[in-house]
Amino acid sequence: MTDRFNDNRGPLYRSRHGRILGVCQGLAEYMNVSVFWTRVIALALLVFTGFWMVLGIYFVAALLMKPEPVVPLESEEDDEFYNSYTSSRSMAIRRLKRTFDNLDRRIQHMEDIVTSREYDWNRRMNG
Repeated sequence: MTDRFNDNRGPLYRSRHGRILGVCQGLAEYMNVSVFWTRVIALALLVFTGFWMVLGIYFVAALLMKPEPVVPLESEEDDEFYNSYTSSRSMAIRRLKRTFDNLDRRIQHMEDIVTSREYDWNRRMNG
């Protein structure tokens, strides 16, 4: 299994900087070729093979390809979160809520320790 984050070829995403839905731009970035030639090939297929078939395939590809992340993914944890977000936003929101609830509990526990009378007494005795 190859490591996606050390591989020269990134994952396949729809580009946010593309002309029409970013499919050609995303394919060009994925295959590391010029976007110009990708668009020329797409237009040639559109003209020579049939307008509706290629247009349908293009829109299906746009629906199936995930949009490019706004911020580059740096770790597998970021990748896992992004994939969960793009597949199910409610699941990603629940995951974030769980994480922040856990952090809130930990902060409340630290506040309870620091503001308790025993903490002040222990600090004076060990001080």
